[in-house]
Amino acid sequence: MPIAPIPADTPLSKLPNFDPRAIPVSGIDSHLPAVPREALAPAALRARFAAPPNWEPEVWAERKFADRQPARASVLVAVVMRERPTVLLTERTTHLSTHSGQVAFPGGKQDETDVDVAHTALREAQEEIGLAPGLVEVIGTMPTYTTGTQFIVTPVIGLVDPDHKLALNAFEVADAFEVPLDFLMNPAHHHRHSIEWAGVRREWFSMPYMDGSTERFIWGATAGMLRNFYRFLAA
Repeated sequence: MPIAPIPADTPLSKLPNFDPRAIPVSGIDSHLPAVPREALAPAALRARFAAPPNWEPEVWAERKFADRQPARASVLVAVVMRERPTVLLTERTTHLSTHSGQVAFPGGKQDETDVDVAHTALREAQEEIGLAPGLVEVIGTMPTYTTGTQFIVTPVIGLVDPDHKLALNAFEVADAFEVPLDFLMNPAHHHRHSIEWAGVRREWFSMPYMDGSTERFIWGATAGMLRNFYRFLAA
């Protein structure tokens, strides 16, 4: 029996034998300035959201991969207020239907009972990693990012008490870890990738981070939203 061709709009993660780590880097934006460390302190972040600059996101949406009704979602960009601030990220379990095994922000689909986008992000973070909402100070939101699976995602920026305790939902989250914010806000660590598949060009960012001896490969939607966060802080 002949094998049916794979549609051009298949998600990258569903392509046969696709490994984003194996796709060559087409460029690194080391020519762009890093956000100064003093601009990443909690007081500076609060001030930036209180009086935002004139700017535009660099990445708005991915190529559409799903024939479904768009759904609203929120993620929590959790900035842990350590002496060197970090961003709290998760590694999704491998059996999930979307973005399995990938690095992601805690977050998910908006429920009808959610009051607003921040409520969604905080509720999902508590459900996924046990982060208590009372330990998060929401300071603002970023423009929406539409995934290929038609989730319209609002990144919610929150400052997190460094004494927080986590309790991972083992069904959804395989691991949680922190990456220094200054690493993520330095374009010298922003790698560009591209691939041609079925006549369609796909492009994305990655931000590989070595966590001790473990590589945390941040790419796709998570990297795209972090890139927009960089553009906001660097504007």
